[in-house]
Order: sequence, then structure tokens, then C-alpha cells
Amino acid sequence: MKFKGSITIHQPREKVVALFLDADSLKEYQDGFVKKELLSGIAGENKAESKLYYKYGNRDMILTETITSNNLPESFEAHYHHKHMDNTMKCTFIEISPNETAYDYEFEYTRINWILPKLMAILFPGMYRKQGEKWMKQFKEFAEKQ
Repeated sequence: MKFKGSITIHQPREKVVALFLDADSLKEYQDGFVKKELLSGIAGENKAESKLYYKYGNRDMILTETITSNNLPESFEAHYHHKHMDNTMKCTFIEISPNETAYDYEFEYTRINWILPKLMAILFPGMYRKQGEKWMKQFKEFAEKQ
């Protein structure tokens, strides 16, 4: 299951990329984000591995992020692993003007192995797309306030 999108952010590309890379900013636009913990490598660089912690009500979720390609300020790619699913994220930052940046993104779920998320993907595939779009919209709102 793959989906793509684009959002225009009214900020210079350098500022958008800096906010994107700042792990402390994640709590500002990703619901439930608690913390990011570096496991190996150098933060933000290729092959760096980190744990991302989220809390949704009484439910905790831990993802492992592995950066597969960091060519910022142009592009960024990472793989995310959860015990029930894997997905990849590809982001491209294109300077439209000195004060506008196009943030293009692509998410692909490559493995879903738990029955409930698998059923949700089959019955309501838009749910996964909408979550990604929500976080992109929240990132835009956050970035434009900075």
C-alpha cells in the first residue's frame, strides 16, 4: 500500500529542512510523540538507527527508524519497523521561491502482519493515507509559525 502527496510550506527550504531534522519538533506535529532515542550511528546520517516512542491513550507504540538515504536539503528516506508492520518514507524538499518550499512525500507500507491493521488496510486503506496527510498538514502549520 503506497500513497504520495505534496504540501507547500511558506518558509525557506533551509528552515523547513532544519525543522524536519529536529527530533524535539516531532511532538509539535506528530500526535502521541514522546521521544526519539538514537541506538546506533550518527543522528540524521545514513544508517543511523533510532527508536521513536509514541503514546496513544493507554497504548504505547515503539518504532525503529533506519535512515536509508539522507541527501538533505534535497531528499530524505527512511525505513520504519514496528512489530506489526514496516513502512518506508521518502521526502523531497523543493525550493519554489526564497520563501516557499514544496514538501513531497511518499509512504509505502511493505508489511502488515497483525490481523487488525491488515483488516483496516483492506477495508479502510484511506485511513493510512489520512494519517500521513494529517501529520503533513500539522507540520506545515508548525513550520509556518516559526
